[in-house]
Formats: sequence, structure tokens, C-alpha cells
Amino acid sequence: MGINTERDIEANLQIGPTDQGMVRLYIYAGDLEIPMDFDPEEAEEIAEELRAAAATARNVKKRR
Repeated sequence: MGINTERDIEANLQIGPTDQGMVRLYIYAGDLEIPMDFDPEEAEEIAEELRAAAATARNVKKRR
């Protein structure tokens, strides 16, 4: 399965700070729960990657 493979799975994402000073991405789908903790610097890098991916996706959509 790659980034372009579509799946019919419903999942939820929560993002927030923890009481330990980390940023948590919490993904849950049915019985599956995936908590991922990042230090603030890593979280900012992820945010930059999300912004870059959104910009690229926006450009792909404009070309269609």
C-alpha cells in the first residue's frame, strides 16, 4: 500500500499537547488506537511538511 492507494477505512485524528510537553497525534479507527508523541520541534517540522503537501495538492487540483 502506498500513499496513493485509496482505502475504505474511517479513522479519526486528534492533535494536542500532552502534560509532558509533547505534541500528540492520536489516530483511532475501530479497535485500533495509535498515539504518536513528538517534541515541539518535530511537531513544527511535521506541520511544515503538511503545509508543503497541501500546497502541492492544491497545484495538482488546479491543473485538472
